[in-house]
Amino acid sequence: MSGENSSADDVQRVWDVVVVGAGPAGASAAYAAAVAGRRVLLLEKAELPRYKTCGGGIIGPSRDSLPPGFELPLRDRVHAVTFSNNGRFTRTRRSRQMLFGLINRPEFDQQLVEHAQKAGAELRTGVTVQRVEQHGSAVPDRRTVAVVLQGGETVLARAVVGADGSASRIGAHVGVKMAQVDLGLEAEIPVPESVAEDWKGRVLIDWGPMPGSYGWVFPKGDTLTVGVISARGQGAATKRYLEDFVARLGLAGFEPAVSSGHLTRCRADDSPLSRGRVLVCGDAAGLLEPWTREGISFALRSGRLAGEWAVRIAEAHDAVDTRRQALNYAFAVKAGLGVEMGVGRRLLAAFERRPGLFHAALTGFRPAWNAFRNITRGATSLGELVRSHPLAQRALTVLDPGPAQAADTEESAEPEEEPVTS
Repeated sequence: MSGENSSADDVQRVWDVVVVGAGPAGASAAYAAAVAGRRVLLLEKAELPRYKTCGGGIIGPSRDSLPPGFELPLRDRVHAVTFSNNGRFTRTRRSRQMLFGLINRPEFDQQLVEHAQKAGAELRTGVTVQRVEQHGSAVPDRRTVAVVLQGGETVLARAVVGADGSASRIGAHVGVKMAQVDLGLEAEIPVPESVAEDWKGRVLIDWGPMPGSYGWVFPKGDTLTVGVISARGQGAATKRYLEDFVARLGLAGFEPAVSSGHLTRCRADDSPLSRGRVLVCGDAAGLLEPWTREGISFALRSGRLAGEWAVRIAEAHDAVDTRRQALNYAFAVKAGLGVEMGVGRRLLAAFERRPGLFHAALTGFRPAWNAFRNITRGATSLGELVRSHPLAQRALTVLDPGPAQAADTEESAEPEEEPVTS
């Protein structure tokens, strides 16, 4: 802020960037904006640390998106994956190199927030955002957004980043549209040392009985994270799948420390990522991989982009420049994460029809296992894999012969808008 505005700041400070939600997306956005030297306020409705329903798998793209010097609070390092098809045809594949790490979300999220604070962001917890306003009496000028808190307090910002989860109020303001909604159920099960030792360094992925469903076991020291996910609307069947899954694993006798549920939402292709000076990222934008529903890497990457572009929007002096920066943010998201989501949708459609074929490929076809291993380690991405490997392109076309085939793989890799230059 310039010196002439300092007296006004004493009455009501105008932040450069206000970030709503202190999960991985919000903390990454706050960090990116604070590192750029801007005045950043990070708002979180819960008190930290707080529990989140999440498997806690940290794949290569997540690791590569962390702030410099970030030390992952790993609970285990995964070198083996056991695959089963609804409890049958079990087979374990192993890797000499670590495939991915496992974390507990409360520790991980807290550490990300601390990095944002060290970079200069200010944190306020226990704060619920009711709405944002870009016009009206609460907004002093066209360069300002009013963030209205529960209780009536108003916070002013030059740019706002919505990272307030899959039931986002900021997403509603922007007009985010979801194309896919899934229900995840999860239990944190403390186990004896003998059981924990059997799972050390190994996860289980089970292709489930409902189309598109699967279950997982992620070991984290003396606790196993056991969960299942399937399309929303099958709540009773999903609950039954989790109960059967836990019983089949011989874990029914252990009392879960936490049992929880969560809806995951994937954005529609034409869903907006901004409105005026407000951007959305992570779950609030519906950004996650549609097949596996992996969201941490999407949150970290989109959060960083949102923070970087929020800085530019904060500096924009008129609506034209604001729109230009918002379009460039959308282009950056769609050119990377959007491509991966497009491939993920096609994989989900194919998986829903032929889960047995996926199981056979991953357990018996080395190129498929190598692709899985390289994606989890971060050596490649779904988009890069399909673009650069003719075999992968052909396999996806054979597996997914529906309407998606009409859009050529190369065309689907192109975002809707061109980048806008000044």
